[in-house]
Amino acid sequence: MTEQQTQPRRGVYLLPNLLTTAGLFSGFYAVIASMNNQFESAAIAIFIAMIFDALDGRVARVTNTQSAFGAEYDSMADMVSFGIAPALVSYNWALAGLGKPGWLAAFVFTAAAALRLARFNTTVGTADKRYFQGLASPAAAAIVAGMVWLGADYDIEGQTFAIFAGLITVISGLLMVSNFKYSSFKEVDWKGKVPFIMILAMVLVFIVVATEPALVLFMIFCGYAISGPIMTFRSEKDIRLEHIVGEADDHHVEPGEEKKKSD
Repeated sequence: MTEQQTQPRRGVYLLPNLLTTAGLFSGFYAVIASMNNQFESAAIAIFIAMIFDALDGRVARVTNTQSAFGAEYDSMADMVSFGIAPALVSYNWALAGLGKPGWLAAFVFTAAAALRLARFNTTVGTADKRYFQGLASPAAAAIVAGMVWLGADYDIEGQTFAIFAGLITVISGLLMVSNFKYSSFKEVDWKGKVPFIMILAMVLVFIVVATEPALVLFMIFCGYAISGPIMTFRSEKDIRLEHIVGEADDHHVEPGEEKKKSD
């Protein structure tokens, strides 16, 4: 065996990284489109980035092309598409007229997305796969993008609802760095069989989304954002500050239990 044959083959996997690049391009395009007052195109581009983000990881697992480079590249692309792009699109649409509070609101969203991604990357091996800790950055981006898309679709001037847009942007950012539990839907068996009626229901969902995509998508992701606090308050009998924000203590021991475990 020659020395050339024993050396590992260098390079990166094409297909998953190509999808990640497509998502990155969509996020970058959203920023450019918003700078040219093409807010509907900007919002749609963020939703397209979400599709590519959902595909790249699954394609990498199916084709066995996962790599450390791909994971880091995906995280960087997510920061652009779901951290910077939604904040700037919201700022260009409505927040610019607020002055300093406007760009501070956009920065809160961007910083929260960065913190959310950093926390996810450092806990991916130990976190409960059934739940996300805090609102996922693509979902938060979808709320902001859906708001802008809805405004553009109904010819609403962003400056008129600047305060409302700022609140939505800030709240979406804060939910990302919260400790609220959100379903990851990873427990769903996508390969299993379902009743035929489920296929008809899926067709109905696509029809409803197609009739008013901006309104329906905005409502869906707002509903998902609200589900986190509801799920957390229903599952935790004794709500503490760490259940909402701060360092989550997943190994909390109730009074009296520590002695039982040590006996």
